[in-house]
Amino acid sequence: MSTYLIGADQPQTPAGERFAALVRRGPILPLPGAYNGLAALQAKRAGFEALYLSGAAMSASMGLPDLGIITIEDVCFFIRQISRAAGLPVLVDGDTGYGEALNVMHMVRSFEDAGAAAVHIEDQVLPKKCGHLNDKRLLPAADMAAKIAAAARARRHLYIIARTDAAASEGIDGAVARARCYLEAGADAIFPEALTSAEMFREFARRIEAPLLANMTEFGRTPYFTADEFRAMGYRLVIWPVSALRMAARAHSLLYERIAQEGGTASLLGQMQTRQELYETIRYGEYEALDAAIVKSLPP
Repeated sequence: MSTYLIGADQPQTPAGERFAALVRRGPILPLPGAYNGLAALQAKRAGFEALYLSGAAMSASMGLPDLGIITIEDVCFFIRQISRAAGLPVLVDGDTGYGEALNVMHMVRSFEDAGAAAVHIEDQVLPKKCGHLNDKRLLPAADMAAKIAAAARARRHLYIIARTDAAASEGIDGAVARARCYLEAGADAIFPEALTSAEMFREFARRIEAPLLANMTEFGRTPYFTADEFRAMGYRLVIWPVSALRMAARAHSLLYERIAQEGGTASLLGQMQTRQELYETIRYGEYEALDAAIVKSLPP
């Protein structure tokens, strides 16, 4: 497994170019959500080649709802730790772009500087909502297209995905029309959010000639499909945005309940990652060896 220690061999190809190459390679690029550096390392050890950074997961990890509250700098903090830890291309949730065209351009440059490979921007207005909730309010398509054009103009290598939440309020025809508009504005791929059946996924793919991203979030409006099933429906990317956070949050609740009830953690030791497993994941020994090598190289 490649390692990306401080001062060690970092990827030289820009992250956006590496991400685009993975999409082109096909047949489908699986992107599990990773909301911190440790999760990113664990996903990498499982064999994934790229990661997803969810706005909902970031917000929840900060104790906040996913309503567009977090800032560009908040997100850059997460991008930096995840891209540094795993060295993998990261697709980042850019919400609504944090404002209008100039704000979107600032977001693009900030995300690139932090290490992001790709971003998706959605056509909701603030306060935005999770794509699987009701009563979402949308921008006019032309206004969203202006944001995509601004993002395309500002980027150096960032892969730009336009998300449309129009299926719920404007139907598949409205979502397709918006997607075509966003592609003309410069989007590299399209993310049709909250489709509710295999038939909708297939219909959208039949009508849009561009890479498509599917969202396999749990407890939402989309039925459960596998990556292979999405590929067969015509999709090139699939995300599991909050799955890791959901698993960790349930484990946290169990831990705190046991400590409160039993006064300790002995009954949960078998479910915990051991100290040795943690050190192997974060490459503790490799950092020690790197530190020792640097000390040895200093003149007396």
